[in-house]
Amino acid sequence: MNTLFEAMPFTGYVYPNETVLAWTVLIVVYPYLTGLVAGAFTVSSLYQVFGMQRFKPVAHLALLTSLCCMLVVPTPLLLHLGHPERALNAVITPHTTSAFAIFGYAAGFYAILLILENWFVFRPHIVQQAQRKKGPLGWFYRVLSLGSYDLSEKAMRYDRKWIFALAVIGIPAAHGLHGYVGFVFGSLKSREWWSSDLMPAVFLFSAIISGTALLIVLYVVSCRLRKVPVDLPCLKGMAYTLWGFMMFTLLLEGVEFASLVYRGREGIEMIMEYVKGPLIVPFAVLQFGVGSLLPLLVLSFMIWRGITGKVLVAGVAASAFLVLFAVLMMRWNVVIGGQEIAKTGKGLLEYHPLVFGREGILAAVAVVTAPFVLLSLMVRLFPPWAHDAKTA
Repeated sequence: MNTLFEAMPFTGYVYPNETVLAWTVLIVVYPYLTGLVAGAFTVSSLYQVFGMQRFKPVAHLALLTSLCCMLVVPTPLLLHLGHPERALNAVITPHTTSAFAIFGYAAGFYAILLILENWFVFRPHIVQQAQRKKGPLGWFYRVLSLGSYDLSEKAMRYDRKWIFALAVIGIPAAHGLHGYVGFVFGSLKSREWWSSDLMPAVFLFSAIISGTALLIVLYVVSCRLRKVPVDLPCLKGMAYTLWGFMMFTLLLEGVEFASLVYRGREGIEMIMEYVKGPLIVPFAVLQFGVGSLLPLLVLSFMIWRGITGKVLVAGVAASAFLVLFAVLMMRWNVVIGGQEIAKTGKGLLEYHPLVFGREGILAAVAVVTAPFVLLSLMVRLFPPWAHDAKTA
């Protein structure tokens, strides 16, 4: 047996083919990254589509973050596949009844949309650098300019129309992308933990809060690195957005969990044993307690008391970091937890991830880190700072 997938020991009655978990930690990382893509794009759309000026300092950073995460999204799937060189077969010769095959087209469409919107947003910078830079970097910008150096008011109006149109199209595309991931899990009736009509909605709202939380952390860290003050109206706007969507997310997750427990009927009685036993720490303590209720209470207190200044920055950033942890735990509890309950409903398995190997913990950490390494390069090539921040 390949110990990479080993899920021992187990209790109760399980089928022989359930002594291994087919979806490992890399499949936890996959929906986590797609959630960051959709959530970051949501923050950008608040400025690009809805004209909320307070989000201007992070609008372009959000677009770059969404693109960098999207470029890395296929990596965990390719590492997980036994033959990654066959990955495009699902797109070239699709099976129209396969949710995974159709998802390839949806992801490809959204990736192209992100590239186009980023190009229009950063076109003025690309043109300016193409005219100033020499050598390989100059050639790089000249290739990206596509031979168009026109920055007249007429050309800029044309660009703004395209940015608005792409952002409008991108809203349902981004949310549909991650909602589709929830649909894939929710449509698998063989797993009681996944078989829920609320799964797409839960994935969607958790994506929005994870992307918003990521932008908060990135924005605060970037301000510290650039030695500029944090724009407090922008930070407050993201804090309000995070707080509001967290309320809906917790409500949906609570309803879904209550529905799951209520379905603990004959045949799946192990659900209650799982909820009261192995699930206590990762679900009740880490996901809901530390990662969700604690930051929600902190944000509620700061909003109620009108906290401002450095205390606001530290409190919101810490809360955002905890939310990122909570969403990661939610992905773990769904992907891994759903497989730890045997299909018989009469047994539990225990997953022991490896540290090394193609699907080990280190590989998963490398995949999660990759978008931020890419982002650190992208912000140097395409500075996303609309203007220096200012304090309230």
